[in-house]
This record gives sequence, C-alpha cells and structure tokens, in this order.
Amino acid sequence: MARVHQGRPEPPHSGNEASTLEGFLDFQRATLAWKCEGLSESLLKEAAVPPSNLSLLGLVRHMAEVERGWFRVRLALEKVPFRWVTEERPDADFEQLESADVAEAFAAWDQECRRSREILAGVGSLADTFITERGEELSVRWLMSHMIEEYARHNGHADLLRQRLDGQTGD
Repeated sequence: MARVHQGRPEPPHSGNEASTLEGFLDFQRATLAWKCEGLSESLLKEAAVPPSNLSLLGLVRHMAEVERGWFRVRLALEKVPFRWVTEERPDADFEQLESADVAEAFAAWDQECRRSREILAGVGSLADTFITERGEELSVRWLMSHMIEEYARHNGHADLLRQRLDGQTGD
C-alpha cells in the first residue's frame, strides 16, 4: 500500500532503482501542485519580489517546459515546439502572466507529466542513453536524477513564494 504524506504519494521505502526514482519524481511533482493549492489566480500570478519575475504560475509553466524538453524533445525525439519559451523569449514561461490562463497552464503541465510517464514506461533500462542537442550522451538514470533535482530546487522557490503569499509552510 502506498504511503501518503500531506496528500502526496511517498516514494517507495524499498524497491528497485527505477520505481524509487519514479516515486521521488512523482512526489516532487505533487509537491509543486500542493504549493499552489487553494490560491487565487491573482496570487498564483504574483511575482516574488521585484525585480524577480518568479511566481508560482511561472514555476508551473516552467516545469511544463522542462518536462517537455527533457522527455519529449530530447529522450523521445519528438518534434514539438515549446509552449511558451522561444529563442527570442527564453523566459517567456515566467513572463506576461497577467493575461495567462491559469487552468490552461495547469492542464499543460499535467499533460506533459502524463506524457513523460508514458515515455519513461517505454524505456528499457535506466542505463539506456540518448544524445542531447549539444552532443552529450546521457543516461535515463541521469535524466531522472536531474528532473528530481530540478523539481526540488524549484519547490524550494515555491515554498518561499507560498510563505510570502499567505504564510503557509510545510515540507
């Protein structure tokens, strides 16, 4: 039976490496959703502290782009454009949030997470490798570790943002 911590599924306490990494990644994904839970659209869009454009909604959009970039574009070699980010606007996931559709951003992130899980389910081994656009050979194990790190770092930002917005804290 899966253990749950504050509404988030805990990673398995025993098991193989793949299920442990997947469990930690899903826990980090659920943590970002939890940090956004119960806030109004305007609070989700509110930037941290000027001049920073960091916001909870920006983090959700950013992680949708990160999921897409690593799993779909690099690992699965899908020819899909990024949703918000362009060469001309590399920080577009954090920009112009006043007119952003919150429901669309969360749906996009959810869709990217689901697609990432599908791609991962089709991988034979964590030792399988892929080549990045810069010619680097990386393993799926590296990718999973990187994604956990990426979420954990941004969840630290989300924790500070949430505390600033309404005082809520938690691990």
